[in-house]
Amino acid sequence: MSLAEDKVSCRTPTPGKQPTNIPRWKFDLLRKHLLALIPADMPGIPARQIPALIKTRLAPKDLERLGSVNWHVTTVKLELQVRGEIERIEGVSPQRLIRRA
Repeated sequence: MSLAEDKVSCRTPTPGKQPTNIPRWKFDLLRKHLLALIPADMPGIPARQIPALIKTRLAPKDLERLGSVNWHVTTVKLELQVRGEIERIEGVSPQRLIRRA
């Protein structure tokens, strides 16, 4: 498989939902920024703030190549939740996230 075809299957914690495949470079780029932005301590960070913060961190060429930042951030965020790298704080609305140590 060539680098251009390398994909990551992004799962969701919601039972019955099918995974979404995205290019590995998009996954790796957003994973790096998500883990840098999401604190390990309470009170965490509101999930809805993350796409805007990531947009400020990405180079213009990456933003253009990425496409929908909101959609890709959500897709990668859900996979990181399934992997246990981040977690949604239970019982808090709107949704807040923390990074697992």
